[in-house]
Amino acid sequence: MLAAVCSAALIAGTAGRRAIAAAPVKIVALGDSLTAGYGLSDKDGFVPRLQAALTAKGIAAAVANAGVSGDTAADGLARLDWSVPPGTDAVIVELGANDMLRGIKPEVTQNALDAILRRLSERRIAVLLCGMRAAPNLGAEYGQEFARIYPGLAAKYGVLLYPFFLDGVAADLSLTQHDGMHPNATGVDAIVGRILPSVEALIARVRARQPS
Repeated sequence: MLAAVCSAALIAGTAGRRAIAAAPVKIVALGDSLTAGYGLSDKDGFVPRLQAALTAKGIAAAVANAGVSGDTAADGLARLDWSVPPGTDAVIVELGANDMLRGIKPEVTQNALDAILRRLSERRIAVLLCGMRAAPNLGAEYGQEFARIYPGLAAKYGVLLYPFFLDGVAADLSLTQHDGMHPNATGVDAIVGRILPSVEALIARVRARQPS
């Protein structure tokens, strides 16, 4: 009888641990139109395609879309608290493209992103920081200052860095919409395919923090 009770308790405990392990990692994608899925159908944006890719690999994760078209890094900071609700495990930060397009001083962008990462760090939320590059017409000096923002902040806060969100898509007209900037559905798939290992690393960081 005692053996049966102990066996049942062991099975229940194992099942409980498996349930905890299988609980989806809650991810918020905090960004601008590139995250929001500007110009695309509901199923073809970055967040739904990333969600589909994770699901296809059997990875338990739930990705929420907190992308707002036109947002600068400062705009993202202003809505951080309600865009990243309690219970969030990880955040993909994709901001800075609109700063660059408006010619905002790199220092301003850096300060806003720094504040975002600091506040997420204080909340013990894992982060994947997505970098952006400046357009050549803004000049070499601006481009160099802008390029230093992302690796510098990633090192400062010890967060994961994906160097360039539009890697493999920027300037490829077959992968962008008519504006030449926003990815089309094929371009989104290319972005997701390239960033997926970094998102998996982000999820692994969250899992490593969870009790075994």
